[in-house]
Amino acid sequence: MWRGQAALQTRTISKFTYFPLGGVPTDDEQATGLEREVMMAARKGLDPYNILAPKAAAGTKEDPNLVPSITNKRIVGCICEEDNSTVIWFWLHKGEAQRCPSCGTHYKLVPHQLAH
Repeated sequence: MWRGQAALQTRTISKFTYFPLGGVPTDDEQATGLEREVMMAARKGLDPYNILAPKAAAGTKEDPNLVPSITNKRIVGCICEEDNSTVIWFWLHKGEAQRCPSCGTHYKLVPHQLAH
């Protein structure tokens, strides 16, 4: 080991340590990659990967439930009543709001761009 190597190692360790020695880092301090991107976006109020639950709308023609999609159509499942155990599946196409064939709740397809 040469003379300056120990000093260089000490400086490097202290330069890149974000938490006190012996402590447990927080999620913010140890997050990397996609997890860090999601945390940073959440702080700005964004949801680039559609992780959060969608905001429920009234489901009327004037205020339909918005369904994000990267294509011109998407399959939607509607649980028409809260205690219902059956899901009504139907295709939702780009354009005007469409109704669930069973209960009449309105849905509208909106374009969504992927984060990457």
